[in-house]
Amino acid sequence: MGDPPLSQFPNSVHDVWLEVGFGAGEHLVWQAQNHPNIALIGAEPYEMGVAKLLTKLEETPLNTVRIYEGDGREIIEALPDQSLGRFFLLFPDPWPKSRHHKRRFLQMEMLNQLFRVLRPGAELRFATDDKSYLPFALERLIAHPGFDWLARSSADWKFRPADWPPTRYEIKAIKGPPTFLRFARRTTAR
Repeated sequence: MGDPPLSQFPNSVHDVWLEVGFGAGEHLVWQAQNHPNIALIGAEPYEMGVAKLLTKLEETPLNTVRIYEGDGREIIEALPDQSLGRFFLLFPDPWPKSRHHKRRFLQMEMLNQLFRVLRPGAELRFATDDKSYLPFALERLIAHPGFDWLARSSADWKFRPADWPPTRYEIKAIKGPPTFLRFARRTTAR
């Protein structure tokens, strides 16, 4: 992915969004169907998730979706500066044991990388149903000098935004009430 990501998509697209850990791909497909001028890259390390998304794309061909079977960190490292308009991390593995917290995706180092690849004003969307991951993520997102929390009331994080469809995971295996966080990349880090 050394060249600008838009060169990998049809000429009709004007922005690129990335979803890391897309699971079975329901959210990714919904976004592609509802935003035909947006290019979507989905990164998923698990073969079964990739296979499920490929099946969905056979049923509903979408030429604005690209799949990366692997760790989303690799894609983020390879992206040019300010090349994404939105980033999704929905219900990631919470790594609940304290000794495993270093494996959680939202670390300060990763937020530095996301600040680099997101354009000013671009959204970072995060959802979790894990009671230990929520404060962990919020602490880092609020402390990072490059992001602003977009919540103005509790409804902004307690209820699913209209353009945020449920995933198979949410319907089947959710452990508790989900939280939906939206942060915007600042123009410059404070």
